Amino acid sequence: MTTTDFAIGSLVTARGRDWVVLPESDPDFLVAKPLGGSDAETTGLIPAAEEVTSATFPPPSPADRGDDRSGRMLRDALRIGFRSSGGPFRSLASLNVDPRPYQLVPLLLGLRQETVRLLIADDVGIGKTVESGLVASELLAQGTVQRLAVLCPPSLAEQWRAELAEKFGLEAQLVLPSTVTRLERSLAVNESLFERYPVTIVSLDFIKSERHRYEFERTAPELIVVDEAHTVAADDTGKGSSGRTQRYNLIRSLADDPERHLILTTATPHSGNDAAFRNLIGLLDDRLKTVDLASEDGRRLLAQHMVQRRRADIRAYLGAATKFPKDRQTSEVPYELSPSHKVFFDDVLAYIRGQVQDRSGTKLEQRVRWWSALALLRAMASSPAAAAMTLRTRAATTEAQSETEADVVGAAEVLDQFEDESADAADVVPGAEHESSESALLRTYAGRADALASRPGDDAKLSLLTKQVKALLKDGFSPIVFCRFIQTAKYVHAHLDGALRNVEVEVVTGEFPSEERAARIAALAGRSESSTRVLVATDCLSEGVNLQDDFQAVIHYDLAWNPTRHEQREGRVDRFGQARDIVRAQTIYGADNGIDGIVLDVLIRKHEKIRRDLGISVPVPAQSDEVLSALLEGAVLRGSGYQQLAFDFDTDEPAARDLDAEWESSAEKEKQSQTMFAQRTIRPDEVQEAIDAARRSLGEPGDVRTFVADALTKLGGLVTSTRTGFHVDLTQIPMALHDAMKRPDGRAVDEFYDDLPAPRHVAVLQRTDPTVGAIANYVLNSALDPDLPEGERPAKRAGVVTTNAVSQVTTALIIRFRTHLVLPTNDGLRTTLAEEARVVAFRGRPSNPEWLTRDEVAGLLRAEPSANTPHDVAEGLLSAVTGGITAIQANLSTRAEELASQLEDDHVSVRVAARGSRAGALSVRGLEVRAQLPPDVLGVYIYRPGGAA
Repeated sequence: MTTTDFAIGSLVTARGRDWVVLPESDPDFLVAKPLGGSDAETTGLIPAAEEVTSATFPPPSPADRGDDRSGRMLRDALRIGFRSSGGPFRSLASLNVDPRPYQLVPLLLGLRQETVRLLIADDVGIGKTVESGLVASELLAQGTVQRLAVLCPPSLAEQWRAELAEKFGLEAQLVLPSTVTRLERSLAVNESLFERYPVTIVSLDFIKSERHRYEFERTAPELIVVDEAHTVAADDTGKGSSGRTQRYNLIRSLADDPERHLILTTATPHSGNDAAFRNLIGLLDDRLKTVDLASEDGRRLLAQHMVQRRRADIRAYLGAATKFPKDRQTSEVPYELSPSHKVFFDDVLAYIRGQVQDRSGTKLEQRVRWWSALALLRAMASSPAAAAMTLRTRAATTEAQSETEADVVGAAEVLDQFEDESADAADVVPGAEHESSESALLRTYAGRADALASRPGDDAKLSLLTKQVKALLKDGFSPIVFCRFIQTAKYVHAHLDGALRNVEVEVVTGEFPSEERAARIAALAGRSESSTRVLVATDCLSEGVNLQDDFQAVIHYDLAWNPTRHEQREGRVDRFGQARDIVRAQTIYGADNGIDGIVLDVLIRKHEKIRRDLGISVPVPAQSDEVLSALLEGAVLRGSGYQQLAFDFDTDEPAARDLDAEWESSAEKEKQSQTMFAQRTIRPDEVQEAIDAARRSLGEPGDVRTFVADALTKLGGLVTSTRTGFHVDLTQIPMALHDAMKRPDGRAVDEFYDDLPAPRHVAVLQRTDPTVGAIANYVLNSALDPDLPEGERPAKRAGVVTTNAVSQVTTALIIRFRTHLVLPTNDGLRTTLAEEARVVAFRGRPSNPEWLTRDEVAGLLRAEPSANTPHDVAEGLLSAVTGGITAIQANLSTRAEELASQLEDDHVSVRVAARGSRAGALSVRGLEVRAQLPPDVLGVYIYRPGGAA
């Protein structure tokens, strides 16, 4: 037999199983996917080197008969196990994530655009990664794009890689300073990384540099996702950092290509700087830079591109409950310096005061002294270890050429300018040493700081932390301790590791590459039991990292000088997927160090009040850095009153009062914007239609629970209900299934949860869960293998049910329809194959069938047995129907062509919706869905009247 006998879509037999020939095949090399298998099982067959024969799909044998439950099980296994649906949402069947209904809104919004331009600005912890991943995977599955790059802070690169692989089946290459040399070695001459690797995750700070930017612009993929997009929102004043300006210029140049798809994600799209916000949304549509957003036209234009929702908006969207923690319990815990620590603090404070009060030298020299003093002040409040390093480190401001430059450099180094730079470099201590005759004095102070660091028992702040951590662990909470500086984190880690018995303690800072950070966290979770772990971290983990699976509390060991950073820290545990109803956030502050009181009163408490009042976080206004700096400088200059500043300073000063008023105004605007920019372009009924279409093809959520429990029970598992789902004793199940259910650590999954959130190493009863998929594939494949022992085949391809639900003999057929999808892409037409499972039914004999409507079929499938069926009667009925299948094959082929036509209409309607007639016509030119004939009859189930003889 020659290879030309194997047409695209035909069935072949090779290596002991049946395969479908895929469009990528050529005469000498067949690309094939196993029947019912996933894309990951696709392989190559060489007819000249191995036996490959045409396959026909046999009808069920009357002897292969089961009961009503075994028939239902086969039907559910088909729908749950399918990974290549023919519906207009090409990616949904192949995902390993079950999207919440609200997460489909960005997908529907994106598919309405000829070129996707989206800003996904949902609240912290709602699932922006999943939402952007849904859009990206659909564009890739449709063939609209062939390449994807995710630009993100390096701290999030490993998490993005894992999310794309685990949830969307996309294997991405990390393009980081630590990986780029290795990747470039494999390139051909004049080949780019982004041409070689179709899916990449790129450090935005790496690719923005002049050395790499232009090559990326030349070869950038058709689809770009920018995570934490607020870091590219530069204004037009020139006051922002050079890093932010570089980021903006890069994304602006990419956005200038009208055919490039662009998805921006951030929980803080508007930082109070309207110009920066305008530039951000202007990346999506140039008109958004200047349009009046208060007008109906402006709101409508923005709504075509922006999705912004609070948790309250989506908790029960379309009746699907999405569980977030019910409450975030916050508390403040004060400490006072120990006598020895206070003596040291007072001495250094006196030095700082002298530096600030010194008006000698140039204005530049005065500003350098101020920023050096502020750096030392902040490090002193953090830990003796951070103070010692700061005292020995040369201040970056000494290189400034003007007082303005000194202010820019000093603010970037000392303050928490959340909107300006990524958190990756935010944990390095600032310098305090500068060109002066007092270097010897600073080194003396550094020695005293070292001595204090060697006596942690004298550190009241550290002692308080130990007490709080022990209390949280006792209450069942695993905490993350956030520190400002690397030295402080190491200092805290060393102490807690020795003070906590039988508790695993790990430290993660910005000095580790992102891969090692992820590995350290995973290892910590792997070697510690529930609620017996502590993670000490700097703000390299405060942005976008998912830690809710293993931690339930946050301790702010050091106050962040921007409350948005506090919110981001707490968002690591207070997010979707957190199993606890209550999470905790504790703030440790110095009652007598003269610094924390100002930060608390002016920033942190105000932010917390707004969050509780509005249910959302409002970024601090842009002038907060100047106000905070001015208040601290004024406090230092006041001399002896400084020690009482924690609560007694004058918050009614004009600067503080103006900041408070501006913040209140921003909060009111944000409250209005939540209504003004609420997503009304996509109506809930449209989302519901998409959900209904998917469920018709892939199954209802309730089907999964019943299917898994029934299958495991029939295969020897002992199922015990629990509050969250059920537990299964797997001792007696077949070894093949046991192996298929193993997780990476080698143990089989035996715990099943009804819904998210769920702990690690359990299965969730959703069709996208890998363990559920493994069970479905086992049930389907075992049903198609009659040589297996009876006890290892829970589903059967035939059955007879005696029921009062019918008045004459009625036959239900489980049909697998295969279709060729020809989809238009930027590079021409692309052909793929898809599968759909349907149940059709008829009354009477195959020679003269009366076909049931869809509603009648649905009612038939709900029929319950009313009596046993004699063996000889069942075999006779089944023999008559299976022998007459050829008589109804023409009708089944007609149904296959009708299904193909319906799928083609669905694809056209999704692509044309809201694009306008001309763009819609272009988007569907060449689109075609063809049926592969004949369809496969997988199951035959006969329902006979209950009163039959």
